[in-house]
Amino acid sequence: MTAQDWTLGLEVVHPRAAGIDVGAGEHYVAVPPQCDPAGKPGRSFETFTADLNRLADGLPRCGVDLTRLDSINALTAQTVWAEVGPDVSRFPTEGRFASFLGLCPDNRIRGGQILKSGTRKVTHRAATALRLAARSLYKSKRYLGARYRRLRARLGAPKAITAMAHLLARIIYRMLTYGEKYVDRGAQYYQDQLRQQPLTALPRQAALLGLPLVPQAAQAQGGPA
Repeated sequence: MTAQDWTLGLEVVHPRAAGIDVGAGEHYVAVPPQCDPAGKPGRSFETFTADLNRLADGLPRCGVDLTRLDSINALTAQTVWAEVGPDVSRFPTEGRFASFLGLCPDNRIRGGQILKSGTRKVTHRAATALRLAARSLYKSKRYLGARYRRLRARLGAPKAITAMAHLLARIIYRMLTYGEKYVDRGAQYYQDQLRQQPLTALPRQAALLGLPLVPQAAQAQGGPA
């Protein structure tokens, strides 16, 4: 079967999906031809531990590896996968996905004023797993760890955990929707961003006040000797 005729004229809903038929003595796995570099879209595996490990190792070629995310281990990824599934197309945006998990803000507004702020009262095992993953970022030396520690210092631990779980949910949505791989840029990149933010906002604030900005070097050259 070639890559041109494997769809048999049917509508392709998920072009990188895999099908698994679980049997008592063997498991059968079918993947799209473009996902298997060996050119064997259909394979069978026995039910021993070593065979199941080979089966699991081959499936990431058809999707994304959530464990590349800092703080997401195999158990957390399995929980999110079991509770949400690989198809998140029923959520039009990442915000809707976070709302489904109960990780989005739920502000009570009346007359343009926020009377009460918090998150939706939703009990979801995937959200609990993401909160536990966010909590483990405290000692991380990577980008997400630096961001969590700053939020924890500003907002306190409970709100920081929910905010980071919300961010993890958004990243997972993008990975599952677009097949993107997560690339960690390191804690130093986040610190550089924080230092750059005031410099970026300063010209705008000076313009609102009607004040000109003069570089210190230029001012020293034009001043009195």
